[in-house]
Amino acid sequence: MRKRPVVAAAAAVVAGALSVLAAAPAQAAEYHSALKIRGVQYDAPGPDSNRCSSGNSAQEYLTIKNYSSGTVNLKGYVVKDATGNRFTFTASHYLQLGDYVKLRGGHGTDSDKYNVVYRDNCNFLWNNDRDTIYLYKPSGSRSDVHSYTKRGSDSDGDGYIRFHS
Repeated sequence: MRKRPVVAAAAAVVAGALSVLAAAPAQAAEYHSALKIRGVQYDAPGPDSNRCSSGNSAQEYLTIKNYSSGTVNLKGYVVKDATGNRFTFTASHYLQLGDYVKLRGGHGTDSDKYNVVYRDNCNFLWNNDRDTIYLYKPSGSRSDVHSYTKRGSDSDGDGYIRFHS
C-alpha cells in the first residue's frame, strides 16, 4: 500500500519537469550541432525595396558558421522563417572549422572564396519587427533556432543581431 505515495510523488516530479520544459522560449533552445546561426542582418540598410534591379534585399543576410572540428557540406541544409518561407542549399558548399557563409537575398554568384550563397530571390526573408529563424540538417533534425524582436533583441538598432560568436 505504500506504493501509491511513491507513484504520486513521481507523477508530480514529471509534471513539474514538463511544465518547466513547456515554459522555455524557442530562442533559449541550444542544439549541439556543427552549424549554428551566427547572426542575421534582418533589416537591410536603407528603405526596403525588393526590386531585383535596384532593391536592397541582397543587403539582408544570415550568417551560418561551422563550430565543429571538421568540414561540413551545406548541401541539403534548410533555412526557414516562422511563416514557412524556406531556402534549401542545393549545391555543395564546404565550410571548414570556424568558416562561415552569408546567405544573401537577391541574385549573384555563389562563392566559396567569398563565403556567400545567394537565394536567387529578391523578396525579403526576415521580418523587420520579429521572426524566428530555423536551421535544419539534411536529415530533417533541427540544427539551430533563434527568435528575435526588433525592440527586444537589437539593442543598438542597426538591424543586425548576433546569436553566437
